[in-house]
Amino acid sequence: MNVERIRKRINGGFRPFIVLTSDGREYPVPHPEFILVAKHGIAVADKDGDIVSIDPLHIVALKDMPARK
Repeated sequence: MNVERIRKRINGGFRPFIVLTSDGREYPVPHPEFILVAKHGIAVADKDGDIVSIDPLHIVALKDMPARK
């Protein structure tokens, strides 16, 4: 996935989303503080506070998180 597209998703009126990877894993990004976008990589904090590094080539989609009720 294009890193610039992810940056625009974060900085252009943020809405919570999920990062979907080629191996089927899902990484929720409920707030911009949960993701770091670098030139050649992405880091996402999981619900336990651990950091997961993801190669942008393995990101297949960004999906909106369901609205909280």
